[in-house]
Amino acid sequence: MLSVHDKLPIPIVRATTATTLTSWARAIRKALDAAGVDSAALFAEAGLDIAALADAQARYPVTRTNRLWQLAVEATGDPAFALTVARQSGLLTFHALGYSLSASATLREAFERLLRYFRVVSDGAELRFRCDGAQCIYEIAPTADGHAPIPEAVDAFAFVVVRLCRGLYARDHAPLEVRLRRAQPANPDPWLRAFKAPVVFGADRNELIFDAAAFDVPLETANPELARQNDEVAARYLARFGKSLVRERLRAVLIEQLPRGEPSQDRAAEALHLSSRSLQRRLADEGTSYKTVLDDARRELALSYLREARHSISEITYLLGYSDTSSFTHAFQRWTGVAPSRWKPG
Repeated sequence: MLSVHDKLPIPIVRATTATTLTSWARAIRKALDAAGVDSAALFAEAGLDIAALADAQARYPVTRTNRLWQLAVEATGDPAFALTVARQSGLLTFHALGYSLSASATLREAFERLLRYFRVVSDGAELRFRCDGAQCIYEIAPTADGHAPIPEAVDAFAFVVVRLCRGLYARDHAPLEVRLRRAQPANPDPWLRAFKAPVVFGADRNELIFDAAAFDVPLETANPELARQNDEVAARYLARFGKSLVRERLRAVLIEQLPRGEPSQDRAAEALHLSSRSLQRRLADEGTSYKTVLDDARRELALSYLREARHSISEITYLLGYSDTSSFTHAFQRWTGVAPSRWKPG
């Protein structure tokens, strides 16, 4: 398993509209070519530069990608075409995020990671994840400004999530139920075969319902160091992406600055080319604060370092920017309820 090379420059399309990685369109093209359809003609009709597919880090406007989805369904005559596209996707569909997902310690960690870094893949939808008793629910929701993903994009991503579970956890893993807002198709069999679960069409929300029992089982492919390294690549990508949330850009800065001691809000704001007051205001607009982002980043890094089992408690204290071990121990007990020396991966 390889890490994404993080030394190369990242050519980002800075747009005012929602965008998605071209890797989705690459999967669409593969499926079109396999179906004997002239993919180049459809790309041109959708207003997409097909040459951009050669750049794994380039992005397309979501509106034009949506048009490509619609043209593809029309050209193939297959209402379930998106499920075929999902089978053409792989790790690189998610940029660096794909590698950190595959190295996650548990499905819960993988789903939380996907939630945190989904904007690497697309900012045309929002993800929500919660566990309620015996069930864990993953929702593909409209964005805060009301942009709702089209049915084909939802079908493809929902099936990719299920395929991720099957690749990481068990080949026959399936949701308890799939709920889709799309209208009932004339033939629902392709969805039932793909998800291997009951599918409710015309639902209020796009949701995958899973048995919570599987979400904390240790995964054989877990690699904390690889996961953390690619998290950092994903965070830097988001930091350079013009529409990324300030909290995401701040987290990338904090990861870089923590080994040099606890970064002050003023120093972090300067690295983001913002005044401290502007940073505070924009974080508040996103429903968070500097202290919360710093605390969350330290918690995630601490758990990652402990899973690696390569660093002593004193070394982790230094890497997280704490002045002494007692400060780190106090924070870790607040996060987990136990001292770092007594914590064991779930």
